[in-house]
Amino acid sequence: AFTVIVPDLPGYGFSDRPTEKGYAPKRMADVLAELMSKTLGYKKYVAHGGDWGSSIVEQLALHHSGALLGIHLTDVPSTHAKSADELPDLSTTGKAFVAKNKVWQEKEAGYQKIQGTKPETLAYGLNDSPVGLLGWIIEKFHAWSDHDGNIEHTFTKDELLTNVMIYWVTQTISSSVRLYYETMHSPTLAAPTHTKVPTGFAIFPKDITPAPREFAERFFNVQRWTEMPR
Repeated sequence: AFTVIVPDLPGYGFSDRPTEKGYAPKRMADVLAELMSKTLGYKKYVAHGGDWGSSIVEQLALHHSGALLGIHLTDVPSTHAKSADELPDLSTTGKAFVAKNKVWQEKEAGYQKIQGTKPETLAYGLNDSPVGLLGWIIEKFHAWSDHDGNIEHTFTKDELLTNVMIYWVTQTISSSVRLYYETMHSPTLAAPTHTKVPTGFAIFPKDITPAPREFAERFFNVQRWTEMPR
């Protein structure tokens, strides 16, 4: 038997909002490490993450490796793809991945720019308008999900509204989007990294820009690599 612990990140959902600057992935990882080891008393555990969770779990592995039996991720943190121009000896496959990521950044990553530079300006509008908040979040679900053009073939209305409602009732759109700003201004953003913690990946073909294994191995001790059928 095992226990699954699924925490809200600081500033998300029903967790407390940060009251000071600096809550980038490294700081988030420190908070989760304290939760697991000091608050809950676990000496060893496995951590899983996807999207922002991948970046945070990577920082957990880099700075709190002694407590980790292993980590499991659904993607390579996007910061590595952005800095890939500085990587030597990229293979044809690696270069194709980086090129695809650049195209995605140009076409779809406008939200990263505004959330990473002027998060509070955006947040005031979203926090004041349920329709605005709904539009901002559901557009991402539509753009990033595996569906045939109808998002309700993948998610029910209840699932989509529940996700948005959590932001609305907790008033956390401001504190959540600020993670982008804190990360863009973090000294760990562009730092070269490689963790020795055993790492497993589950890669989904319809993800935004799935990384090839050889690219992941530059940063992680990949012990298991599973490419999902859908």
